[in-house]
Amino acid sequence: MELFMEISLQKSLAPLLWIFKQEKTIWDLPSLYKLTALLEKYVLSQQKEHNFSRLFHVEITLCPITWLSEARLRISAMAALLLGALLLIVQPQIVPSRPAVISKAEATSQSVQKELLKKTTLKNDFKGNIHFNGSCQQLPQTIIIGVRKGGTRALLEMLSLHPDIAAAESEVHFFDWEDHYGNGLQWYMNQMPFSYSHQITVEKTPAYFTSPKVPKRVYNMNQSMRLLLILRDPSERVLSDYTQVFYNHVQKHKPYPSIEEFLIKDGELNVDYKAINRSLYYFHMQNWLKYFPLDRIHIVDGDKLIKDPFPEIEKVERFLRLSPQINASNFYFNKTKGFYCLRDGGRERCLHESKGRVHPHVDSHLLDKLHEYFHEPNRKFFELVGRTFDWH
Repeated sequence: MELFMEISLQKSLAPLLWIFKQEKTIWDLPSLYKLTALLEKYVLSQQKEHNFSRLFHVEITLCPITWLSEARLRISAMAALLLGALLLIVQPQIVPSRPAVISKAEATSQSVQKELLKKTTLKNDFKGNIHFNGSCQQLPQTIIIGVRKGGTRALLEMLSLHPDIAAAESEVHFFDWEDHYGNGLQWYMNQMPFSYSHQITVEKTPAYFTSPKVPKRVYNMNQSMRLLLILRDPSERVLSDYTQVFYNHVQKHKPYPSIEEFLIKDGELNVDYKAINRSLYYFHMQNWLKYFPLDRIHIVDGDKLIKDPFPEIEKVERFLRLSPQINASNFYFNKTKGFYCLRDGGRERCLHESKGRVHPHVDSHLLDKLHEYFHEPNRKFFELVGRTFDWH
């Protein structure tokens, strides 16, 4: 049977082999799809004449999956095998297909896309790991982009109550760390959780919002990405930012300056302090709106999420087009901790003890300076996004 197939392949596909061997032939993806269709016809004709399809037993579980009849699946699989054999023998030059009309945004990002895809394809075949239960790793369809100390972990934990959400456990830092970004999209997908085709994969990296390069990079990967941004009072966010770093030093038994030493420089507010820069939402939001329309970015009110989480999560469900599965009974106020915890299928859990730490005492005069500094940027931000927030 193997000898028959080899002779039959050489005779029936001789014209295709000749085309492959032409040095000037450049194959794009649509051409390869057409070639695969021709190979399917070839396989089908050989099936009917010699009934060799029974030599193959094919089981494919891909995510997302396109359901095919058993006969069509076998035909497609054998056609793909033949195409792979031809490519292996001749090794033609294959280039990605190009649309007939390229928009301005696509044209400007073309070099970046090529470089990212090049890094991806050089290292692997860019395919997700498939679990025996039918789940697989997928690129995220939703990213929580920030802001740092805005409540991103709480938002992710609450959103994970929904059965159609598959959330990455740790912050990936793919788009903002050069060494990670250089690994390509395959590496990025390998950091994602296993999920089913009906689920939405979510990744959270709060540093994305304030990183200048990230919006364009996310856009180059997926222009239809739905983004979640959780914000809180800018002044309170600065204090939380300092508090986190302070306690990190305390745990390592390292000294750390007081918050006044960061906030004041030469008797004036130190606007170069990174924590203050991260709270300039208007500046960073402008960068994101260069690539994504406002209807692709849902802003969660972090202050309201802390006080009454359910209404804010309901809005997130609607934005992500999820069925309403999370309800008020999933939340309960823990008097000991002083914030809301979660109920999930009879199991109760709270955020890590590092969340909800008491902020250091700050002189009221210094706080007034901080509020005054953020007043104008906040006003511009409200105009930019078309809504207001209860901030100082």
